[in-house]
Amino acid sequence: MLNRQEFICQLARTATSLGAAIETNDRIKSVDDLDGDYIVDASGCPSTIRRELGLPIRHFGTTYQQTLEQASCFTPNNLTVIFTPDVGYYWIFPRNPQKTEVNLGVGLLRNPGLNHKTLLEAFKKARGITGVVNYTVGGLVPLGLQRPLRQNNILFVGDAGVGAFPLSGQGIYRALLSGDAAGACLASRRPDRYPSLMRRQFMQWDSIGIFCVWATIAFRKIYPAFYIDSMNFLAHRGTDLSIFTHGATHG
Repeated sequence: MLNRQEFICQLARTATSLGAAIETNDRIKSVDDLDGDYIVDASGCPSTIRRELGLPIRHFGTTYQQTLEQASCFTPNNLTVIFTPDVGYYWIFPRNPQKTEVNLGVGLLRNPGLNHKTLLEAFKKARGITGVVNYTVGGLVPLGLQRPLRQNNILFVGDAGVGAFPLSGQGIYRALLSGDAAGACLASRRPDRYPSLMRRQFMQWDSIGIFCVWATIAFRKIYPAFYIDSMNFLAHRGTDLSIFTHGATHG
C-alpha cells in the first residue's frame, strides 16, 4: 500500500531542498510545451505524449474503484484480493482507520464488455458490504511493457512505460522501480540504458502473464478456473505476486 498524495509531497519537499524548480497547475497540451534536455513521462495511461506521438497501448485492462467511509468491511492492516473467473479480481484495501475507510474496486484484465459498477455493486450486495461512497475512480491499466520505453529524449515510466503486471494488475511497485531507474540513468548521463534495464527486470514475467491471460480467454469454456488456478500457483511460488500472500485472502 502506498499513500500516493503523501509520497508525492515528500518527493516534492526533497526535490525542492535539492534545488529543483517545481511548476504546478500547468496543463500540457503538446509535447512541444515541454522544455528540457530530457523528459520523464509519468502521466499514466493513456499518456498525453504517447497519444500525440502515435504510440499504441499494447494490452490493457480496466478498473473501477469506490472509496467507502464507515465501511463494514474495514479490517486494519489486511489486504483482501478475490480472484474471479472473469479474468480479474476484486480488492478491499484499508485506507483511513479514523473513518473506517477502504478502497473497494474491481479490475478486469481484458475488456469483456461487462459493466464494472454493476459488478462491484453485486459484489457488495453478496457480501453485505455497506458504507458511504465519497470518491470513485476508474480507467485503463496498461498490462506489461509499453514499447518504446524511450523515444528521443523522452523516458516513459510507470503506467506510461512499464505498465502493470499482466496477471495481477500490480503497478505501483513497478512504477517506483522504473522511476528510480530512469532517474539513475539520467544522473549518470546514460538514458540509453533505461529500456534494457526495464526489459531485464520485467520481460520474462510479462511474457508469462500475457500468455496466461490469453490462454484463459481461449480455454475459458473448457476450463473456467484456469485463471484462478494460475494466480494461486504463481502466488504460492513466491514470484512477483508475493504482495498477495501477505495478509491477502484468495477466493
